[in-house]
Amino acid sequence: MTATAGGRTAPAALAPPAPARATLPRTFAAMMAREARVMRKNFVSTFVRVLVQPVMFVFVFAYVLPKLGGGAMAVPGGPTFSTILLPGLVGSSIIMQAMMAVIFPLMMELNWQKSITDRALAPVPIPLLAVQKIIAAAVQGLIGGLLVFPAVLFIHAEGEAPSVHVADWPVLILVMVAGSLMSAAGGLLLGTLLNPQKVQVLFGMVLLPMTMLGCVYYPWSALDGIRWLQVASLFNPLVYVSEGLRSALTPDVPHMPAWAFLLAIVGGTVLLTWAATRTFTKRVLT
Repeated sequence: MTATAGGRTAPAALAPPAPARATLPRTFAAMMAREARVMRKNFVSTFVRVLVQPVMFVFVFAYVLPKLGGGAMAVPGGPTFSTILLPGLVGSSIIMQAMMAVIFPLMMELNWQKSITDRALAPVPIPLLAVQKIIAAAVQGLIGGLLVFPAVLFIHAEGEAPSVHVADWPVLILVMVAGSLMSAAGGLLLGTLLNPQKVQVLFGMVLLPMTMLGCVYYPWSALDGIRWLQVASLFNPLVYVSEGLRSALTPDVPHMPAWAFLLAIVGGTVLLTWAATRTFTKRVLT
């Protein structure tokens, strides 16, 4: 209050509001909001890209082959091929979509557009910027996995419907979320290490073998007769995601023990995130 000439008091002038200061949570939320807008804008193209491959596989193996009398699973009384296929295709879509969602945008930001410099100027530590990119890509991978369910559940020949029920919700959620984060972290690591001129190597030497030998089309236990391949496949992260989803969705189909795939997925997520944040920070600062 201030005194006037007549002895009366008048309220002091209101101080201007303090400017809003950027905080880590606010800046992080703004970056995630930007990613959400980009995802919403590209949802149709993402939807089509995610569904094309699994729909083709399901159509051929669960519809065409049984119609021709050559079902992929010829064991009498055994599970239909679509039952075995569903967890593997969900896991494959999670892995591929999460990796692609971070690798190609990162390569453009680091090498062609050079826009990574703008993000590096944000008031957040660079390792946190790497974590933000991992989370954004993991969300896309999770969406990609969810979109596969309708394709496998509804496209099949008569008598080839998948026998699927959620036997363990906590395991299902943990495998899908941690698998998405692990895949995104692996994509960020590859994106910071890979030369853009050799990106074709990513498909021929990494993604294709990972998919074909990732227990997508058969359970890991089916490799008992090829022991060297069964052991070698343990270095494939897709194996653990496929087996984890098989445990949660098709528990009657043989699968890895829960401790094995959970240890690999959670441990792999931590290890790849640590490595990816280090290589990302080094790449941005050089």
